[in-house]
Amino acid sequence: MKRIYIGIAGLIVLSAVFVGTGMAGLWEKGPQILQPVNGRLEIPLPSIDDSKAHHFRVQASDGTMVTFFTIRSDDGVYRAAIDACDVCYKSGKGYEQNGVYMICRNCGQSFHASKINVIKGGCNPAPLERMVEGDKLVIAMADIDKNSWYGKYTK
Repeated sequence: MKRIYIGIAGLIVLSAVFVGTGMAGLWEKGPQILQPVNGRLEIPLPSIDDSKAHHFRVQASDGTMVTFFTIRSDDGVYRAAIDACDVCYKSGKGYEQNGVYMICRNCGQSFHASKINVIKGGCNPAPLERMVEGDKLVIAMADIDKNSWYGKYTK
């Protein structure tokens, strides 16, 4: 019986360490896997309408899993980009959000969300063409396929 209490106490301590050090994110689910329909991805706007970055994965036609994110910037525009850039893509670290900025997890540069899909190249998030149709953000798989080379490094 004493061993059970020690084991439970150990789990409680370990849980506190994970939460206290920010490692609780290891238990969070990763990017949502999407399945294309008729050569396109359709993401319901209500699911991404909170001004937070939402990461997704999809398999390109060459078999590569590609990670990308969407975000509604503070100007109300829905944006989408590969979770990689032309400079740091080999690190496979991608971007994380800090307020209205997306931060490169490799070099630390920050990019205002309203500039995604506007400024291209360098360490800017690699843009994806997208359009709003009704209550969906639509991305053509042809654009994912065109950018699948980034997927060799995205997670």
